[in-house]
Amino acid sequence: MRIFITGGSGFVGGHLIEVLRGEHEVLAMARSDRSVAAVEALGAIAVRTALGQVTPEQLDGVDAIVHAAAFVEEYGTREQFRTVNVEGTRQLLEAAKAAGVKRFIHIGTEAAFFTGPDLVMIDESTPYPSGQRFLYSETKAEAERLVLAANGPGFHTVSLRPRLIWGPRDESVMGNIRDRALKNEWVWLDGGRHHTSTCHVRNLVAAVELALTRGEGGRAYFIADDGERTLREFFDRLLATQGVTLAQRSIPGWLARGASVVVEGTWRGLSLSGTPPLTRFAAFMFSATVTVDTARARQELGYAPVLTVEQGLVELAAG
Repeated sequence: MRIFITGGSGFVGGHLIEVLRGEHEVLAMARSDRSVAAVEALGAIAVRTALGQVTPEQLDGVDAIVHAAAFVEEYGTREQFRTVNVEGTRQLLEAAKAAGVKRFIHIGTEAAFFTGPDLVMIDESTPYPSGQRFLYSETKAEAERLVLAANGPGFHTVSLRPRLIWGPRDESVMGNIRDRALKNEWVWLDGGRHHTSTCHVRNLVAAVELALTRGEGGRAYFIADDGERTLREFFDRLLATQGVTLAQRSIPGWLARGASVVVEGTWRGLSLSGTPPLTRFAAFMFSATVTVDTARARQELGYAPVLTVEQGLVELAAG
């Protein structure tokens, strides 16, 4: 297959290139000279363009698109989230259809359903929330709806919903926690007792490989590692692979949630740049249980994790 990947210079996209290049011709969107160098080093053909600007000509001969690019941040403006997550996806779908691309795989997220309360073993029958509290969740849900609605004769679309992606070269979740710990800023919420599903990046890549030829069009699939664990158990062990010990101190989740609203409100009110030291998304997400049911992916994609959590942690520790 000739496959076009967005987000190729990022964490997930980089792993996709490394695996897919073995059996496919991989093209990767690159917005800058640095991105061009990064995707070419991984083995992809760089296509100099950006979300919102992809032309049908740049997709000439492409059989499938894996859309992994997104504005994945705890904090930002509505315009920032919508421009990338919604409008970028909309324009890419239009270009793909015009170019005659046959398959479109969207990397979604369980966060599209997260409004604050626990999400316990949710599956694909769970409806989208009627109201959203977080811009990331809102815009990723809207993007997914666009993707699934675009499915039709000759254009097969699916969305994969990984929960808490982790693995080598992760500078998002693991990198953020590591940096906070090294600055002595890490604090557990509710002692880290809430449960979570996780998804090693190689398990997500395996699901993408399956979705290139399997799955029903217009459907979404939750993807995760086997089992669940508490946030404390998982992050203690994850950071230990980097030689980092997380502090034991903890505050009540309700306190962090309330404080995050005040902090974000003050941040916006004063028009301060950057990300607040405490965001609503982080405070709510780290004080809630979020677990997903992968039964549909197993049945329709033939999905099964290719790596256990234990194996992934051992590999990370080994470097």
